[in-house]
Amino acid sequence: MQEAADLRGDEAPAEGSAVRDRTRFLVPAATAISALLIATVIGPSSAARPVAAGHPRPVKPAATHHSAAGLGRNLISAAPAPGLDAVQSGKFAVPVALLASRRSTVAPLGTLRPADLLVVAPRSLPRSTAAAIARLGGVTGVQSVDAARIQVNGKLVAMLGVNPSTFRSFAARPVAESDRLWQSVADGSLAVSYSMGKLDRLPLGGTVTVAGVKQEKLRIGSFATVGITGVDAVVSDAVARSLGFPAGNAILVSAPHDRFGVLMKRIARLIPKSDVVEPLVSQIDASGTSGAAGISSGLSAREMRGYPTLTSAQLSTILNAALSRRGMPYVWGGSGPKVFDCSGLVQWSFAQAGIVMPRVAADQALTGPAVPLSEAAPGDLLFYHTDPTDPHYISHVAIYLGHGLMIQAPEPGLDVEVVPVALGPELAGVVRVDPQIAASVAASV
Repeated sequence: MQEAADLRGDEAPAEGSAVRDRTRFLVPAATAISALLIATVIGPSSAARPVAAGHPRPVKPAATHHSAAGLGRNLISAAPAPGLDAVQSGKFAVPVALLASRRSTVAPLGTLRPADLLVVAPRSLPRSTAAAIARLGGVTGVQSVDAARIQVNGKLVAMLGVNPSTFRSFAARPVAESDRLWQSVADGSLAVSYSMGKLDRLPLGGTVTVAGVKQEKLRIGSFATVGITGVDAVVSDAVARSLGFPAGNAILVSAPHDRFGVLMKRIARLIPKSDVVEPLVSQIDASGTSGAAGISSGLSAREMRGYPTLTSAQLSTILNAALSRRGMPYVWGGSGPKVFDCSGLVQWSFAQAGIVMPRVAADQALTGPAVPLSEAAPGDLLFYHTDPTDPHYISHVAIYLGHGLMIQAPEPGLDVEVVPVALGPELAGVVRVDPQIAASVAASV
């Protein structure tokens, strides 16, 4: 494995470096990935397969837990340059070198722009739509992309087809800064999320089977999370078109200082009712109270008192269900009853008490109010930032058991286990699940 050598500096970005507005909630919005569901689903029998995109990388037990700074080196895993690899297009194979020859070298990184809203349609959007959105007050940038769910090695994955030169400005900073990564995408390789690559043990530098208009082999050029909720793979727009993606059926919108509710209504007037506009982050009032290290409920202390939560019977059922899974193996995308990843264990355990939870850790972080770590109670969820390619993404979850212990599905090769709570800079915060909120979030994704 060869690591990317073009990242600037040896340290991870300082905690909080991705915060562009103090009123912005760092946890991605729960509804973001639901927008991709209306895009064309590509591949045979894909609708019947389980969704496995977006599952997080686990936290190791406290004794071996690494800090974000310790993960600062080699933030992005990148494979060596391609040799005779080819991308299938139609009925013949197009050599990667030929794809690369059709485009100029990837442009240098420009101004970083937060990806705040996502507009998605089931078919190509006219160019005039992006232009009209760009003229709206508060909008600082737009980027057209191709978006669809597609099978990669038999698992449904949310994938974007992008122009690497322009899209990189909308990615998480460590990923955006990697010239090598974006040149690899431009040359025809597939970039998959750090979680998907590591936890599903994909072959960096090798190939995977992608079920597009027909089954094709694509080379994995890098492991890197772009920082958009639920998106686990990125290819060039040329490769996306060869896979059968609708061209330009999605638009990323950057509007870091605007009120999303108002802006979303303005955008909705510019698009057909069949199209969707979704926030990629949530906003809170500046007066909103914060929980621990990066998760904020947006609720005042007064509102949090008496907030409806789990009954004693539900809590007992959840904890006993989770504990009954001890010793069962970790599998990326596993949702029980005998194999689990971290968010799958949470979803399954809560389901035994009749509580509907969303599938992905970043969405589970939105299922109730945040509470201070000092007030954590059994049944609360502990969230972590553990993805070195996007240090602010919620990528792991565990269930607090009390007495300083938590239960988690850790990583491939390990089983569901009870360990001391992992403390340190990767701890994002604690959430007390509210069944009504959880059901609402689950219904929207």
